[in-house]
Amino acid sequence: MLITSSLLLFSAVLKANAATITTSSYLAQVSPVFPSKIPTPSGAVTSYQDGPYDTVSSLDTIPLEGFPTTWAIPPTDSDEVQTIYNSINWNKVPSAPVRKIKSDGSFSPSSDGSSDPYCYWSDTNCVKPKASYLPPDLYECPKKGDWGLTYDDGPFNKVSTSESYASVENPYAEPALYNFLGKKNLHASLFYIGSSVVTYPAAARLALNNGHSLCVHTWSHNPMTTLTNAEIVAELYWGIKAIKTATGVTPKCWRPPQGDVDDRVRSIAWQMGMRTVLWNEDTNDWDMPDPMNGGNLPSKTVDGYFQSWINAQKAGTLKTGILVLEHELNHMTVNMSMYWLPKLQSTFNVVSALECNGISQPYWETNFVYPVSDGTTTITTTTTTTKTTTTTTKSATTTTTSATSTSSPTCTSGSFGLENGDGYNGYCCKTQADCIDDCISGKCNGPSNTKTITTTKTSTKTATTTTTKTTTKTTSTGASSSCVAGYRGKRKGNGPTGACCSSSDDCIETCRKGICGL
Repeated sequence: MLITSSLLLFSAVLKANAATITTSSYLAQVSPVFPSKIPTPSGAVTSYQDGPYDTVSSLDTIPLEGFPTTWAIPPTDSDEVQTIYNSINWNKVPSAPVRKIKSDGSFSPSSDGSSDPYCYWSDTNCVKPKASYLPPDLYECPKKGDWGLTYDDGPFNKVSTSESYASVENPYAEPALYNFLGKKNLHASLFYIGSSVVTYPAAARLALNNGHSLCVHTWSHNPMTTLTNAEIVAELYWGIKAIKTATGVTPKCWRPPQGDVDDRVRSIAWQMGMRTVLWNEDTNDWDMPDPMNGGNLPSKTVDGYFQSWINAQKAGTLKTGILVLEHELNHMTVNMSMYWLPKLQSTFNVVSALECNGISQPYWETNFVYPVSDGTTTITTTTTTTKTTTTTTKSATTTTTSATSTSSPTCTSGSFGLENGDGYNGYCCKTQADCIDDCISGKCNGPSNTKTITTTKTSTKTATTTTTKTTTKTTSTGASSSCVAGYRGKRKGNGPTGACCSSSDDCIETCRKGICGL
């Protein structure tokens, strides 16, 4: 590709001013540099701010100027895109195929074979690149009990009042969700589409000011493995620049639309300064019926997903924390999240996806330092001693220890159609909302009921006196004394597996319980 004199000048600026970090294992990463300095916009904070937050002010709808056509793949021949393109080490970009979208919406090729040489998520859900010089994707919350809160496709713009559905959608457009979260002092990782940012930059500024972490979700929301290398650069660059212009920050995180990513795309994104963030639980909320976006998934089904996660957490069956995909897309998705968040807070530790992964500096601007867990977990143990004196003249007791029912040869009654989310393995169910886990062919799967159920019938009155004594013990689990010293709190991103850490900024990988590792 030809490089003009203006491109050469821009390239020189990039090389002179780019902030580069190099880890012992991964490819060097470069902070994007723009052709001219982008000033911090008026009204944007310049460091992380904790609450209380502004939850009452109205937002202006003045758009940004100087950007490509919204909702279309940007041109690849602009000076800005060409300079970024030429800064990438293409020898470190795997030659995965540029895929096509067939008429039925599927990808072609849909698979790269059983060996999955390019860690193609859309086929295998692969989250650890086959290219050893790329870091694993962030896709879960490592600590049990954490709920990683994320929203894609924002900021949710108001629609024209000429639209028939404006009266339904606009009450839920931003700042509705951000105000709701602000009042509860909750924070999310927000994955922004550049086309939505430039038409509503004030909403992005409010999100930054209210303590949310901002990440890139491309410019036009196209499946990334279907794009050429130059188109990938253009999509990511304009997504980054939109957020930078609207808020003053340059994200170090991104999420591929539909999760469609392979090592070709990952390498380009990483070399443009961003790590890939996916998820391990999906609400599928985008598919709920809505006059603006369509959809076919009943909201009751999505309710069932939320309830099943709550039930699983209460039952202790979750092996890690969960990082959940939600959307600020329309009134249905926002309302759904608002409904469930108070219930989630009573069961989970609701934090942003980056916070639960120990990422305290989500931007290339180092003056933003977000709070993260230090790897210490407080465990409260309650011991109850009960002394009961009971006087009973006559009683009959029956005990059941089986999870099967004599009244039904195929499933156990007691949960079907009630939507209480309490059905154990083998219990009858109508939908997922009846079960602790899922409803498969009319039966709940998941944990079995191993409890002993005792029924007592008493023919006369019973007087009972109970004395209860409760003691509470609090213990902490932190970093192991055997971890490797010299990395904790340094935020150099070079801590090898086994190194002591206070956040993931200290590690090559992730800080888990005070120790770097996968």
